[in-house]
Amino acid sequence: MPDFVPELMREYGDAARAVLFRYLPSEEPRRHLYDLLADYPRRGGRGFRPTLCIATARAFGRTTEDALRTAASIELLHNAMLVHDDIEDESIERRGRPALHVTQGVPLALNAGDALSLRSLRPLLDNQQRLGPWLSLRILEEAERMARESAEGQAMELGWRRDNAVDVTEADYLLMVLKKTCWLAVIYPTRVGALIGTGGAVDLEPFLRFGFFVGAAFQIQDDLLNLTGDQAQYGKELEGDLYEGKRTIMLVRLLAKARRSERERLERLLGRPRGERTAAEIRWARGLMDRYGCIDYARSVAHGLVGAAEHEFSRIFGHLPDSRDKRFLAAFPRWVIERS
Repeated sequence: MPDFVPELMREYGDAARAVLFRYLPSEEPRRHLYDLLADYPRRGGRGFRPTLCIATARAFGRTTEDALRTAASIELLHNAMLVHDDIEDESIERRGRPALHVTQGVPLALNAGDALSLRSLRPLLDNQQRLGPWLSLRILEEAERMARESAEGQAMELGWRRDNAVDVTEADYLLMVLKKTCWLAVIYPTRVGALIGTGGAVDLEPFLRFGFFVGAAFQIQDDLLNLTGDQAQYGKELEGDLYEGKRTIMLVRLLAKARRSERERLERLLGRPRGERTAAEIRWARGLMDRYGCIDYARSVAHGLVGAAEHEFSRIFGHLPDSRDKRFLAAFPRWVIERS
C-alpha cells in the first residue's frame, strides 16, 4: 500500500477536524452536551471521508480551503452517526474506548448525536461565503439525499435484526450497504468534492457507481476485520457483529450454504437478545463460516468490487492532470481492502 495514502488522510483529516472543532461551542451546558459532542472527534479516526472530499475537489482544480467546510461537515455527521450506531447496535467500544452511551447513558448520548447531526449543517450554510449561494445549495441537496439514503439503509439492517430475517439475499445486502455505508463513506464526499472542483459543471452519475464499488468493498473489509482483525488495531469489539446479529455478507452466505439443522440453530441463536448469546455459540457460528468458506468468499467479492472501482476511476478521473490527489484517489480502492 503506498505510504502517501495514509499520509494524505492524516493531512486532510487533521485539517478538516481543525475546522470541525470551530463548530463545537465551548459554552454551557458543557458537561451534559458540548463536552460529549467533542468526545468522538477527539478520539481521532482515519479521516478518509473528508479526505475524499478535499482530494476530489483538488483533483478537479480547486484549493483545500474551498472544500474544508464541506469536509468538516462530513466528519461532524459521521461522528453523529457513530454515536447513534453504537446505541442501536449495543456496541461497547468505539475507537479503542468505551462507547459514549456506555459512559454517559443512552439519553445523553442520543441527545449528543442529535446535536452533532444538526451542527453538521452549519458549515454547509457557511459555504455561501466562499462558494456562493447556488453551489452551496447544490451541496445541501446532496447532503439531504445522503441523509435519506443512509437512514433507509440503517432501517433495512435494523429491521432484519429485529425481525430475525434469515432469507436476506446477497442482492439485499448490497442494496443495504449502498444506502447505509456507501453514500456517506464515498458517494457523497466525492460528489460534493466534484461539485466544488468544477463549480457544479459535472455529471454526478459516475460517482454513484465508483462510490458504490469502493464503499461496498470497504464495508466487507470492515466486516472481515471484525472477525479476523487484531484487537489493538481494530478499535472495536472483535466478533461484535455476530453478537449483534448483523447480516454481513459472511452471515448471508452462511445462511444460504449451511445444512438445514445448522440453519435452524443459527436462526434460534440470532433470534435471542445479544446478552443471551454465549461465547461458545459465537465460536460455533464463526467456525461454520470457516467450514463453508464464507470468509474467503467475502474477500473475493471485495476484490471484485475494487477492480470495478478502478475501472470507474479511469472513466471519471483519467483525463485529469497528474497530481498527488489524483494518485490518492487511484490508490484508495486498493487501500480499502489492504488496510488492517
